[in-house]
Amino acid sequence: MRSVDQQYITIGEIGAPHGLRGEVRVIPLTDFPERFKTTEQVFLSLGNSLLKKAVESAVIQQNRIVLKLEGIDSPEQARQFRGALLQVSRQELWPLQDGAYYHFEIVGLKVVTVDGTALGEVTEVLTTGGNDVYVVKGGLGQEYLVPALRSVVKKIDTGAGLMIIEPYPGLLDKE
Repeated sequence: MRSVDQQYITIGEIGAPHGLRGEVRVIPLTDFPERFKTTEQVFLSLGNSLLKKAVESAVIQQNRIVLKLEGIDSPEQARQFRGALLQVSRQELWPLQDGAYYHFEIVGLKVVTVDGTALGEVTEVLTTGGNDVYVVKGGLGQEYLVPALRSVVKKIDTGAGLMIIEPYPGLLDKE
């Protein structure tokens, strides 16, 4: 997922036009696609511009969302926004369960082991079938794949920008 201004969080990407009234297909980039039904406004990020648009309607169709935004009233207008990221302000984020984090909160955390060894920084979160995996890159080009398991990740402090892990045998071995 592309990163934009941290004041705004990406929840989807506009795809192809849908229908004749300017609706657009949206690829949801959120764990809560149902949020589109209650979202009143979004910000369209395309290039260096950020446009505020009211959401007129939203329909969930399988893995896609069909969205009608104010001022986009034809397929031709809709095509201009293909690839635009749909964003909301941080204040509009849906709350998560205790111990759960948004990916943007994890990326950038410094990672150290329980004995104080600095490993690097989380640069990416990989979503797998079972659990997420944090990609940690060190200053000397090392890369570690840290599973997001309670047995490994002992503490996350987003305020301090820190993740403390207890690696299992072999996790930090160089191949």
